[in-house]
Amino acid sequence: MENTNTATLNKSEEKTKIITVVIVEDFKLTRVGLKCALNSNPDINVVVECENAILGLEAVKKYKPDVVLMDLGLPEMNGIEAIVKIKELNYKTKIIALTSHNQEEEVIATLASGANGYCLKDIDPQKLADVVRDIASNVCWIDPQVAQIVLNAFPKPENVSFLPKTKMSGRVPLTEREYEVLKHLVAGKSNTEIAKELIVSVHTAKAHVCSILQKMCVNDRVQAAVKAVREGLA
Repeated sequence: MENTNTATLNKSEEKTKIITVVIVEDFKLTRVGLKCALNSNPDINVVVECENAILGLEAVKKYKPDVVLMDLGLPEMNGIEAIVKIKELNYKTKIIALTSHNQEEEVIATLASGANGYCLKDIDPQKLADVVRDIASNVCWIDPQVAQIVLNAFPKPENVSFLPKTKMSGRVPLTEREYEVLKHLVAGKSNTEIAKELIVSVHTAKAHVCSILQKMCVNDRVQAAVKAVREGLA
C-alpha cells in the first residue's frame, strides 16, 4: 500500500510541476507583458526578468531555470551570443528565441547556436505558454512563419543521392492516426493543439509524436517535419 501511495504522490507531483522561466528582454513594457501573460498560467513561474544578456546569464547561473525566453536584439551582448554561453554551462535549461526578426541568416544562426525554439513576438500569449510547456518537455518548436526558411536551408532533393525513393524506404509505416498527427506537426502545432484537434489527451498526442520520431528515425519535430515534406508524407 505504501508503494502505491508513493507512486500516486509522484504522479501528482509530476502533473503539478512548475516550469521556471527567465525572461531576457531590453524593453521593460515587453518584459512586464510577457511576465504577466506567462504567470497567468498556474504551471508557469517567471522567476526573474532581465534587461540584458549579461544579467540574463547571471540569472541562469543563479536559478537554473527550465526555460529562458531570449530576445535577440540586445545591447552589449546579443541574444545569439548569450544562447551560446548558456549552452556552454551544460545546464538542462532550454532556450526560446523570442524576436520580431525573421531574416534567414538570423533564424539559421539562432538555431545553430543551440536554441530549442524560435518564436516571433506577435505570437498569441496562450500559444506562447503552450510552446514553453513543449520546450520544457524536450520538444523543439519553430514558428510556422519562419519554418520555410529552415526547410530552404536543407539541400534540395535532386542534390542528395542518399534520399529514399519510397515514402518510408522499407521502414515501419506510420499508422493512420500517426499520419494525422504528422500533418499537424508539419503545420507547427504544439502537442496541446494536436490534442485539441484530435480530441485526445496531451499525453496521448505526445506519445504519437514520440512514436513518429522513432519510426522516421529522426531526433526532433523539426527533422520530422522536413522529412515529411521532402518525402510527401504530409
